[in-house]
Amino acid sequence: MLFIDSPMASLPLSLLLLGLLSASLPSTSAALFREYIGAEFNGVRFSQVPINPGVDFHFILSFAIDYTTGSNPTPTNGQFSPFWDTDNLSASQVGAIKRAHGNVKVAVSLGGDSVGGKSAFFSPTSVSSWVGNAVSSLTGIIKQYGLDGIDIDYEHFNGDPNTFAECIGQLVTTLKRNGVVSFASIAPFDDDQVQSHYLALWKKYGQQIDYVNFQFYAYSAGTTVSQFLNYFQTQSSNYAGGKVITSFSTDSSGGLKANNGFFTACRTLKTQGKLHGIFVWSADDSKSGGFTYERQAQTLLAS
Repeated sequence: MLFIDSPMASLPLSLLLLGLLSASLPSTSAALFREYIGAEFNGVRFSQVPINPGVDFHFILSFAIDYTTGSNPTPTNGQFSPFWDTDNLSASQVGAIKRAHGNVKVAVSLGGDSVGGKSAFFSPTSVSSWVGNAVSSLTGIIKQYGLDGIDIDYEHFNGDPNTFAECIGQLVTTLKRNGVVSFASIAPFDDDQVQSHYLALWKKYGQQIDYVNFQFYAYSAGTTVSQFLNYFQTQSSNYAGGKVITSFSTDSSGGLKANNGFFTACRTLKTQGKLHGIFVWSADDSKSGGFTYERQAQTLLAS
């Protein structure tokens, strides 16, 4: 509310509206740190992960999946359930970490690689039925847990790229329009089938995607700094106009490791104005090592 003696009262209406709009948009800060959490049920908690006040910090719950929750999970056509460690990453704990750290937001990732020891497939019956079920079920989960955003990490597909693009594009568009989420990301990696689906989504609905969590750790082990920078340039071209986030893993995945040149590559990108952020897979794997590289990544971003 503006009072007549407020300094803002003399500003043109267009500037006031621009300021209000900017305040409602996702941060464009290069100091964005994101971390997946909860997929491995090893008891990791939000409060154990170091949080630098100089970054925008996104926890990404892993995963919500549209499969049944029994001993033999089967697809549910967009009716999602939490498959992350809800005992240690509960709704009350989401609220607590956000109250304790004003720079923290929490998102939920959809899909993932597997469920019940088998591949988790994107398996829509139809676009309209999948979208309807997904909007309804995810709205409930997001409101129950007090979440802020959504991440798309399907890695196996029973639908063609156009069906994937329409289902995910309509889902994200609807959740944003309804004010359920304020940001969205996708998590592709360099595989022909995966890329064909995500690039179809990007082509049709890229304006709805705020971040590209590209899984650079899916490249081969022993990736060099120069190779990593080339991969980053290639994917930045593929997802032209998008904020491609660099990444490393703290498990046995490949790619350029944090202790073997990753931060050198990120400093190079930062000097070029291309470092849009860093994400890590995952807090579950980092727990045993005391989150050493999470601290280092956030220090680099905040510097």
